[in-house]
Amino acid sequence: MNIAAQVASRSTCTRRHIGALVVRDKRILATGYNNVPSGLEHCTVKGCLRDELGIPSGERHELCRGIHAEQNAVVQAAKYGISIDGASMYTTTQPCILCGKIMINAGIKEIVFVGQYPDELSRTMLEEAGISLRQVTLPPSCPAQRQGQAQEQAAEITSSCPVSGDY
Repeated sequence: MNIAAQVASRSTCTRRHIGALVVRDKRILATGYNNVPSGLEHCTVKGCLRDELGIPSGERHELCRGIHAEQNAVVQAAKYGISIDGASMYTTTQPCILCGKIMINAGIKEIVFVGQYPDELSRTMLEEAGISLRQVTLPPSCPAQRQGQAQEQAAEITSSCPVSGDY
């Protein structure tokens, strides 16, 4: 999860910093962070459309200039011809419904996440698809726990983020 937090530190989203890794056989296949599509002006420069429109988190995903971290990881794998069928996704936040549907069709078999996201439909569909969902708890000092803080704080990476288990 510490690597996912490092990836999240690259985000230019003004609301949340999310990082995702696609892993199979203990190898990182692709990474992603929430950001605008390539070549577009970043939200840190242009401003947040969702803030301007007063859209709360977890609603109206289509009204955002950005691409989610999990989507970006799947797109990066596809762009470079890397199969992610049967892989695990490690992400700093539970996936939304849009990311969940993409991961189902991409063949992701397990999702390991830290923070909750207000999207029960995503959780229901992922479970229905047979994808293992595993929430892990990290120490408060871990960057993945501080995703909602200011960018300079989220970018501060520490090595104090142990997670039990064989990753």
